[in-house]
Parts: sequence; structure tokens; C-alpha cells
Amino acid sequence: MERQRKNEERIQQILLSLSRLDYLSRSQIQYMHDLKSVRNANRVLKSMDEYLNSFRNDIEKVYYLNKKGREYIGASESKARAKTQNVGHFLTRNQLYVHLKQPRTWQNEMKLKVGDFYVMCDAKFEENGMPVFVEVDCQQHMIINKSKADKYRKLKELAGNFKFKLIWVTEIESRREKLRELSIGLPNEIYTLREIS
Repeated sequence: MERQRKNEERIQQILLSLSRLDYLSRSQIQYMHDLKSVRNANRVLKSMDEYLNSFRNDIEKVYYLNKKGREYIGASESKARAKTQNVGHFLTRNQLYVHLKQPRTWQNEMKLKVGDFYVMCDAKFEENGMPVFVEVDCQQHMIINKSKADKYRKLKELAGNFKFKLIWVTEIESRREKLRELSIGLPNEIYTLREIS
């Protein structure tokens, strides 16, 4: 009875993580839910087949909730996900979430608004009472990143120079310097995927 209750609890926690983060790789789920070995993680996720959809991305599977999974945790109104070419963006963002020890205040795809002006950030969380905004650079054109950085400068100006930090996470080291240049005047940190994996 106790073992069954613990299994049920673990299933719920994994489903809630997927509801919150949209897509997670096997290794991310394994780490977040302390599933020990790869073999054990695969066994647990296989037992959850009825609640999950998955596809292979590079070397491991990526999981997301199916309709039954969303209903099971009462998230049937949440956005239905599907296999996507853009999954690298989600997994990179979620790897930062894991690396930062899963901040309790983490929220994905937040609209930051001052009057009619807004910026859509990839994620937001609080660090020592200060807002931190996350932007993921998955080999998108630097002009898009420049536009984002300019919007954060304008947001800072419109909001009376309020204090925040901007975190960029990029897939490759060679993009770090350009992101640093784009972020001059903004308190920022830049991580590469290799640093946080």
C-alpha cells in the first residue's frame, strides 16, 4: 500500500513538472525527481506511458503531457503541446531552471508590462527579492537578441530604472561575447548550455 502511494505521488510530481515546464528530457526528469539510474528513469517513464507523449531528440527522449496526463493533474485547460522542431529552446530554458536549483518563483513566458509597452521574457523568477528575466538564444539571429536587449533597456527606463537582472543562456560559447555587447548597461549573466549541463 505504502509503495503504491509513493509511486502515485511520484507520477503526480513528474506530471506537474511537465505541466509547468512543457517539455523535459529524460535526464532532466531523472535529475529533478531523483530517479537514480538511466534504467530506473526509463522504467518509471515507461510505466507512465498513458499520460505522456514522447519523441527522440538527439540522444535521448523528450516527454510532454498528453490529454490524459493534463486531465489527471487537473491541467486540462493548459496548452496542448506537440512534437516540435523548437524543442531545443524549451530544453535549454529548462536546463537553466535545473541548474539554478529549480527556483520556486520560476514562471515561463511572462509578459512584462509598463503602460502600453511590454517585453515577453522566456522565464522570470525572483532572486533575493529582485526580478530576474531569462532569455534563451538558440542560434536565432542576433538582430532578434539586439531587439530584446533594447526592449529591456526601455523597460528599465519606463519603470523608473527599477533593478532587475537579465540572464542569457546560449547553446555555444562563440555567441557569449556578442550577447555581452548587446547587454551593456543591463545587469546580466550569460551561461552556455555546456556550463549548465
